[in-house]
Amino acid sequence: MQEIKINIQDALKGDFKHNMGDGGSCAESEPFALQVIDDSMEPEFAKGCIIIIDPTGVVRDGSYVFAKDLGDEYIFRQVRIREGRYILTPTNEKYQASAFEIPGIEYIEGVITQRAGRKRSYHKFYD
Repeated sequence: MQEIKINIQDALKGDFKHNMGDGGSCAESEPFALQVIDDSMEPEFAKGCIIIIDPTGVVRDGSYVFAKDLGDEYIFRQVRIREGRYILTPTNEKYQASAFEIPGIEYIEGVITQRAGRKRSYHKFYD
């Protein structure tokens, strides 16, 4: 796996997903890494931690995902699947009002499979 270091703000810019394979050896289906830049997913994902996203991961209720929001920008959230509806929610209670529904699974770009931080004890894998 080739590690790509990119700030989430850069990922929010226009053609991030389209350009992932341009000029490099990382294909769109290969896992990639991003850094969390805010506290909306705390306490599970602290600001500054690194997340690994697998574009081929299986989406399940409760998965942490990298998805497009309704404005066609990228966002990191937990997906809740209720009666065929996909709702993206932050884990930090102070952001709960910002949960929203996406039209379908096609808005999900990948599943978070790992998190890493400065201490080895902070590393965690997700199914």
